Amino acid sequence: MKKEYLEAGKIVTTHGIRGEVKIMPYTDSPELLCEFERLFIGRNHDEIFIEKSRVFKNMIIAKIEGVNTIEEAQKLRNKILFMHRDDLELDENTYFIQDLIGIEVKDADNGFIYGKITDVLQNGANDVYVIKGDREYLVPAIPDVVISTDIDENIMIIRPLEGLFD
Repeated sequence: MKKEYLEAGKIVTTHGIRGEVKIMPYTDSPELLCEFERLFIGRNHDEIFIEKSRVFKNMIIAKIEGVNTIEEAQKLRNKILFMHRDDLELDENTYFIQDLIGIEVKDADNGFIYGKITDVLQNGANDVYVIKGDREYLVPAIPDVVISTDIDENIMIIRPLEGLFD
């Protein structure tokens, strides 16, 4: 089940005295978060608008519309920020990590169910899927191994490279 709202970051503290906040981004690139003028805050996903934002030491400094004092900004500390799924465009064969968590992984040749994806490790060259079933499997997220991914059907088909699980 795809989530309508995706966690984007967390307001960790205030910045200055004019109501700016410092956000720890949950994205690969802090710059991505700066592209959004509209975000959502808290459990109720209340819509907020970002007047301006910039990257500073891998964090985001943002001015939220209607937040003009340090006291108002302090009330937002530790709040989670979300972006709406429809506000993002992904390249083909690119998925949100939270959409991959929990999908079943099946062998393309013999139908063996390896288990479900429990984590995605991001190590630079390519992501690695952590699959837990009868044991834990680490599967590189590369086209030679991942044959297909169907988020709607909650299934990923793989063909492990020879020796991958030995």
